[in-house]
Amino acid sequence: MLAAATFIIFFQAYMIAPIIPALAATFGVQVQAVGLMVPAYLIPYGIATLVYGFLADRLGVQCVMFASLIAFAALTTLTATATSIGQIATWRILTGVGASGVVPLALVLVGRLFPYEQRGRPLGWLFGAMAGGMAFGSTLGAVLEPLLGWRGLFLATGVSGGMILLLLLPFRSAIARVVQVGGAPSDITRGYLNLLGTTRGQRTYGYVLMNSMFHSGVFTWLGVYLERRYGLGPVGIGLALLGYGVPGFLFGPLIGRAADRWGRARLLPIGLALGTLAAAALLLDLPLVAAAVAVTILSLGYDMTQPLFAGIVTSLGGKRPGQAMGLNVFMLFVGFGLGSLVFGEVLRLGFGVALGTFVALELLLAMCSVWLFRSELPYATYRQ
Repeated sequence: MLAAATFIIFFQAYMIAPIIPALAATFGVQVQAVGLMVPAYLIPYGIATLVYGFLADRLGVQCVMFASLIAFAALTTLTATATSIGQIATWRILTGVGASGVVPLALVLVGRLFPYEQRGRPLGWLFGAMAGGMAFGSTLGAVLEPLLGWRGLFLATGVSGGMILLLLLPFRSAIARVVQVGGAPSDITRGYLNLLGTTRGQRTYGYVLMNSMFHSGVFTWLGVYLERRYGLGPVGIGLALLGYGVPGFLFGPLIGRAADRWGRARLLPIGLALGTLAAAALLLDLPLVAAAVAVTILSLGYDMTQPLFAGIVTSLGGKRPGQAMGLNVFMLFVGFGLGSLVFGEVLRLGFGVALGTFVALELLLAMCSVWLFRSELPYATYRQ
């Protein structure tokens, strides 16, 4: 059920990406203006997680998570009432703030219910749901938009969120048993400073931010890339993006188990390198089928990095896992938002320039990770 909630939240976040060209034509605006709808949701989402993590530690995970899922379902449904791009942006900002208590707290539950050396598989399920939501949001968003219209997409997604809430209700007592910590509001700042005060915390959160910028920047604008390079319409774009999320959806738990067994030090550089190679391949004059394969490999790069970073974060929080995971999701979603925003601005210079810039960034991250994460081995003892 937690994976289902994670799936629908990411589905909503990315169902706009492949229909950016169609929405731009509908409202008579530039694609960059419609592209702002993605960071309009993701950045407020990331910022709000900082507060939700603290509230969960004080009030309990179940209370905060259920309230957040209610807000997601209601606000997503209300987005269907918008009559302009500005109104859509407003509703998405509010939805981002309201919905941001679900995914980080699902990750907190994993940290509470599983020992560190066994967290890879359940984290793989959740991050597989994230990747699957991105993939199916992109695909079904493009395929269903001509049938339902963009209003119908938001309405159906909001109703789906409400149904998932009803399915979660039988588990509310199990979720409520997760211990709350308490503390004063001043503990928020102190807790986040402590998390960022260690070398391990700094490198992990830094990589979460930069890696999410890379993946979101490239993925958000793939719809525009496929339209311009191959002349595809919304349905064709959705089908070409279908491979994104498939590796995580199918193999997320296996990747997590491999991380538990062999260590994140070995898998992280490989995942970063795969993302680099896949994005670099899109710079070439590839046939459409080869470009779709590159998109799938790009997704595999995500699945071999962000879940592994989250596994490290679950060991950083100590008695305040909500804050630790809240900061992780803050970095993740702010990176998602900034990546799509920055890529859209650089896109004014051409897709090759924008993509090449992001490839260079990810290549640098991949090379540095070999040294920076060398100590992330199974059963290792860390000095904070």
